[in-house]
Amino acid sequence: MNFNDMPLNLRSTFVPPARLLMGPGPITCDPRVLRAMSYQLVGQFDPSMTACMNETMALYREVFCTSNEWTFLIDSTSRGGIEACLISLLVPGDKVLIPVFGRFGHLLVEIAERCGAEVHKIDIAWGEVCDPALIELGIKAVQPKLVALVQGDTSTTMCQPLADIGRICKEHGVLLYCDATASIGGNELQVDAWQLSAVSVGLQKCLSGPSGSAPVTLNNEAVTAIRKRKHVEAGIRTADYVAGQGQRIASNYFDLGMIMDYWGKERLNHHTEATSMLFGARECARILLEEGQDIVVARHKLAGAALAAGLVAMNLQLYGDQANRMHNVVGIWIPPGVAGDALRSSMLLDYGIEIGTSFGPLHGKIWRIGTMGYNARKDAVLMTLACLEQCLLRAGHSLSPGAGTAAALECYGRHA
Repeated sequence: MNFNDMPLNLRSTFVPPARLLMGPGPITCDPRVLRAMSYQLVGQFDPSMTACMNETMALYREVFCTSNEWTFLIDSTSRGGIEACLISLLVPGDKVLIPVFGRFGHLLVEIAERCGAEVHKIDIAWGEVCDPALIELGIKAVQPKLVALVQGDTSTTMCQPLADIGRICKEHGVLLYCDATASIGGNELQVDAWQLSAVSVGLQKCLSGPSGSAPVTLNNEAVTAIRKRKHVEAGIRTADYVAGQGQRIASNYFDLGMIMDYWGKERLNHHTEATSMLFGARECARILLEEGQDIVVARHKLAGAALAAGLVAMNLQLYGDQANRMHNVVGIWIPPGVAGDALRSSMLLDYGIEIGTSFGPLHGKIWRIGTMGYNARKDAVLMTLACLEQCLLRAGHSLSPGAGTAAALECYGRHA
């Protein structure tokens, strides 16, 4: 079939519909990020390009609150960042301890198993977080090389406290990996102060960007473990190349040692940098730091509190341990008699607003509404509540009209 014989929809430019993304991610991109991603490409070893890479590393050190030299981007979605960290840190047979309190803890288990690790789980009821004492008991019993956990698991809306866990791991000589994709920017994350060994994130939540780039940071202990497995492709090795003594990392693309050689002074040609994503990732960090880390976290906390207040005022029950809820995602039990998926469809098709359900045991039982990044603002919260109210009234849910937006406005007023 030639082009002119194709259906009209295939011959036309794709233009996405207008949406306000108030689900658990991805979110509506900040227009400044989209603008940065529209800039023309330059060669990957152009001085302006390598300068941009160095600047991006410096910006993300501030975002992560770390002095780690090795703070850079993985050209992948946030899941690629997770896989790069785990496959580069774990040798088959290594013991890993993973607390699981939601879907993404299960993901860490699967990826670690695929790395050939011996995985030991701590199963936590969904809607709760893990007591650090349980992790210390697990470390003493299992003696793992690595503890791997999620800071903010959007499937349950829970945010795992990390400071005590970092201290415990440090005291026992155990590496600590954290997936902070859904929490960074909207919740406090102190990589150095909390003694985190390796952290990976994504742009598509509180950093106001698109999926497709995964910032990571590695401390000295993590870098040492990776460098023991040093390998460089034969076609780009220099005369002074010395291979590591450990087992070669199983993935070429996600080999953090080779990626460090690409981002470092050697500039060894591991891959062609995703230039537009680099520009976007740099702008995500710049925007956050321009506003101020503490101010951004406070903005997310206020937006989440206002949303939660509005939902409660609409006769809805919040899901999970509210003392440990992420600032940027609120879970709500779907009220009896309301068809959850049908209401979500109405929100999307009638009002152009996306909200989410959850996974596994919570699928179809809760809704998740996000206030993240560019959307963690008053007008987005109020519009979502007002439209949700109309959908709930049409579905027969009992509530006082106007109560949700009034409660949210009152919350914002208290913090003006």
